[in-house]
Amino acid sequence: MTDILCASGLAKRYGALKVTDDLSLELKKGELHAVIGPNGAGKTTLIHQLAGEIAPDSGRITLRGRDITRMPVYRRALSGLGRSYQITSVFREFTVLENVMLAVQAGQGHSFRFWRRARGDESLARPARDALERVRLASAARRRTGTLAHGEMRQLEIAMALAMRPEVLLLDEPMAGMSRRETAGLVDLLRELKRAYSIVLVEHDMDAVFALADRISVLSYGRVIACGTPEEIRGNDEVRTAYLGDGND
Repeated sequence: MTDILCASGLAKRYGALKVTDDLSLELKKGELHAVIGPNGAGKTTLIHQLAGEIAPDSGRITLRGRDITRMPVYRRALSGLGRSYQITSVFREFTVLENVMLAVQAGQGHSFRFWRRARGDESLARPARDALERVRLASAARRRTGTLAHGEMRQLEIAMALAMRPEVLLLDEPMAGMSRRETAGLVDLLRELKRAYSIVLVEHDMDAVFALADRISVLSYGRVIACGTPEEIRGNDEVRTAYLGDGND
């Protein structure tokens, strides 16, 4: 497998605080690469840097070999980077379908100036319905978004990312705040999506991480202290002691 997304030597400092410190990560085509670590390790800052929301002080990011280090967020999205957030960001007064249609319209490079007319545009509605079908939310298409349960909100946000036709998905703690049943459903969904997309997953739920990941990078104080398969990470004494428990129960 070849690297589709590559970050090398990323550094971000706020005064004396190093949030990312010579951080490197490679995502191979067709891979789900999970990033774990304690709060403050730099996980979300890494996602922000990959998405273009935070510019690194130094280092380089490439997508399919093309340098995107200074490329703005919207151009990265149009180039194939899809993104979800820790805090769900949707238009709660719109229907579920309308939220995804907005994402489709953005992915086509159009403005929302004529949104009232666009609401009836089947060229937007059709791919939006396809995205909702992909995340198992098609039955909720006509519901007002504010009525969705928390887990359904996360499914909607992933549908909006898929509507941008990405090659790479950047998922920042998609299981946060979910019940066990919701988490199990999302794990099952991501297991399907990883067949079609390359995914960087930041997540605190270790059961979900080990169920899904092809590779795992462990961050501590802005640096990668270990990277390997789930089996290799489970067998790493430093990682097991620091983050996963000592395994002696």
